[in-house]
Amino acid sequence: MKLCFLVPLGTQTAALAATLAASVLCPILARSADLHALLAAPRQRVQTADYRATGRLVRVDANGARTSYGITVKAHWFPGVLRVELEIASPADARAHILFEMRPSGQNIIRIAHPGDKVPAILPFDKWSDGPLGPAFSYEDFLEQQYFWPSQVALAESKYGARDCDVLESTPGAADKTHYAETKTWLDHGIGFPVYLEKTMKTTGAVKEFTYFGLRHEGGVWSATQVEAKVRGQAGSTLLIVERGSAKANLGLRDFSPEQLTRFPR
Repeated sequence: MKLCFLVPLGTQTAALAATLAASVLCPILARSADLHALLAAPRQRVQTADYRATGRLVRVDANGARTSYGITVKAHWFPGVLRVELEIASPADARAHILFEMRPSGQNIIRIAHPGDKVPAILPFDKWSDGPLGPAFSYEDFLEQQYFWPSQVALAESKYGARDCDVLESTPGAADKTHYAETKTWLDHGIGFPVYLEKTMKTTGAVKEFTYFGLRHEGGVWSATQVEAKVRGQAGSTLLIVERGSAKANLGLRDFSPEQLTRFPR
């Protein structure tokens, strides 16, 4: 987009001012247009979500020993809210159902139920930075809220591995319930899907790194077959491994009901 200025003949000072204004304003306008396009793909992915996936959460400790949990994840976008349910099916003593509700307004809720519970309980906000297998992959990381935070900045393009990426910096507002001060997302330039994220904690400044592997395109939807989460400078990691699933699961409200959340197979 170009800005045009009408400059009277002989007014060299005005012409210089106009030139300087154009050099400042044009990059700002161009960056805004780029930012709108940059946010379109991840926001659309959230706002059209309708999937079910089965796999494992695997904790790898500092010595390389692995602890594996069988999981199912299902998600659907309803008007104004993304609902994601994580079902931990095994081992038996770890079974739990966790329902995440993400709203672009920032008023998010996490509910959790264990076998024998009559009603799900609301998970207190101070527990959001915990997780089934430690802090690397916390409960809050199942909420894809960063794309809807009020402050979004398109940083310089960068490579991640062999991929050309657009880098997005997201900062929450006062109304957003989050333990993160900011996130930086490397989005594949061609498909708008994340290949790498950095999330900075508010209280400690610790940086959590998320790397996406095995990108695939199914039913018009991009997804990853594995996500590795780790805390920078600490040994060990947590892996989210998808073994099978459906990108179009045709889920409805009853799939996320309180009754469904407290129902555990014997």
